[in-house]
Amino acid sequence: MKHLDQYRLSCAQKQKRGLHFILASVIIWSIISFVYLSSLPILTKNLFTFICIGSLLPISFLISKIINVDFQNKENPLSNVGFLFSMNQLPYLLIAMWIYPTIPEKMIMVITIIFGAHLMPFSWLYKSKIYLIFSIIIPLLALIIGLSFAPAVLSMIMIGVELSFCVLLSLENKNLNFNNN
Repeated sequence: MKHLDQYRLSCAQKQKRGLHFILASVIIWSIISFVYLSSLPILTKNLFTFICIGSLLPISFLISKIINVDFQNKENPLSNVGFLFSMNQLPYLLIAMWIYPTIPEKMIMVITIIFGAHLMPFSWLYKSKIYLIFSIIIPLLALIIGLSFAPAVLSMIMIGVELSFCVLLSLENKNLNFNNN
């Protein structure tokens, strides 16, 4: 168990608890908001949303270089677990693909719920209360906002949520570094 905790701590430190992915999501939600505020037809907006989501990896890779994150952390076997945690949302995107033409105005809500829920295992991997809190808040908020307001409102709220996530994650990372020095 001690080695497992050391690997988890190493992931949290070297990958800054995935901060590069959360920062990338701020950029992506900003672009998605711009798309949903446009006068494009809803199906076109949804298509552009999928394209935006597909840019997560390259954007987070670039951000990892800027903030000095070990993107792959190959010497840590738990990096593969983190990859699996990320991939667990892919089968659920099939639901979003079904929603796309069926109930197009709710697709962004479904994607947001999937995104938020997929964060929960990272709370274990990174020993992070912030991930746990946001893995609960994001799906609930997405459901409430998504059922009550236009998709553009949800996408704009997600920018604020993700910015808050970044700030709190940065503080959690500072505490991690402070407590281990």
